[in-house]
Amino acid sequence: MKTLLSFITLLTFSNLIFAQSDAKIFNKKLADSLNADQRGMKTYMLVILKTGPKDKEITDKEKRSELFKGHFSNMEAMEKAGKLKLAGPFATKNSLQYRGIFLLDVKTEDEAKTLLQNDPTIKNGIFECEILPWYGSAAIPMHLKYHKMISKE
Repeated sequence: MKTLLSFITLLTFSNLIFAQSDAKIFNKKLADSLNADQRGMKTYMLVILKTGPKDKEITDKEKRSELFKGHFSNMEAMEKAGKLKLAGPFATKNSLQYRGIFLLDVKTEDEAKTLLQNDPTIKNGIFECEILPWYGSAAIPMHLKYHKMISKE
């Protein structure tokens, strides 16, 4: 009987310990700084870069290289302005001709278009864009500081 009582007591306390570790710890200051809603989420503009109509026409390697330097320069400018929160290419070719994505912290599609007009790969038709409102974690921008710590380039 003592063994059973000891086991039940141990089980009860272990449940209390695990329940406490699963408890939510809401940080209002952090949530407010990230413009999070009640769910810890917010709306971004998801930009899907697709192969553009002039991608195959621009075959000069030096010209393509310069256009892509401008593409990366524009991405850097959007990040420094606090607008680009996530970016990257698709890992493989796909039947949808999707090449990469940007996640922009702007309110409207027009704001996104304004930022993208400075990208020479878009201006020159290497890429074209689809822009969609996307609802995701307001904490997404926090990954940037860690990414810089693990990226050599």
